[in-house]
Amino acid sequence: MKVCVAGASGAFGMKHLEALAAIEGIEVASVVGGEPDDIEGFAKERRIPHWTKDLAESLARSEIDAVILATPTPIHAAQAIRCMHAGKHVLVEIPMADSLADAEEVVRVQKQTGLVAMAGHVRRFNPSHQWIHNRIKRGELRIQQMDVQTFFFRRTNMNALGKPRTWTDHLLWHHACHTVDLFQYQTGETASEVFGLQGPVHPTLGIAMDMSIGMKVPSGAICTLSLSFNNNGPLGTFFRYICDNGTYIARYDDLVDGNDKPVDLSGVAVSKNGIELIDREFLASIREAREPNGSVAQCLPAMRTLDRIAKSLR
Repeated sequence: MKVCVAGASGAFGMKHLEALAAIEGIEVASVVGGEPDDIEGFAKERRIPHWTKDLAESLARSEIDAVILATPTPIHAAQAIRCMHAGKHVLVEIPMADSLADAEEVVRVQKQTGLVAMAGHVRRFNPSHQWIHNRIKRGELRIQQMDVQTFFFRRTNMNALGKPRTWTDHLLWHHACHTVDLFQYQTGETASEVFGLQGPVHPTLGIAMDMSIGMKVPSGAICTLSLSFNNNGPLGTFFRYICDNGTYIARYDDLVDGNDKPVDLSGVAVSKNGIELIDREFLASIREAREPNGSVAQCLPAMRTLDRIAKSLR
């Protein structure tokens, strides 16, 4: 299978390239860059045969089967739709859109074309969260509360590699999207009650730098989510699962219990790399002609919940 990675030289584009290199039978046949990337030099260094700064050029190549979009959030929906109209399966990094209307249009086009379209909700695939999910499905755990902290220190428009961004990141539509989807996925329910609070808007970035979100599902489980771009300390997202039968803390691909004792995650999945696991699911669903876990249709309820939270912030 031949894949195009758009946004290949960005922080997550490079993560996808590393993940794809670990999957047999996959060739990255094209990469797409943006300004001011030296996408030609990037491709030649990695022996990728085709490079461009125009996504349409890659989409016009008949040998390309699928596209991974690791591009700026504001163009996710439009690019995903272009990929499907060109007959290409698409995995779009989280979030699939930065508005509910655009997300609904992505899902409509997927249903119209019948192609595989998947959103990059990697938390569904991290072994730590998979371990929790498997125990919930077996009836061994029931979530009472998820307490989540998403903390960064970002006073300027920089990406995860410390390079300038051409767009502005967003606590709600990007970072909260991970937790909103995960909470609903783990409980198997859509939030029936939501609220959001935000701090002052940054004078130049134009976004709130601190946010608090609360959700409750019909069964009674709640989620408390705190997000900040002002945190000058340990960075990342930390998930505390408070359950009826134990407490667990997930830190990306690692999991400990409430007393900081490591949980053995061996055997949960073929890799500990969440990005590799999501790419494997995307490619396997294409080969098997089935809906993937994390399809745009499955992730649409999270976008609807984000829209409700956004309206509560105004």
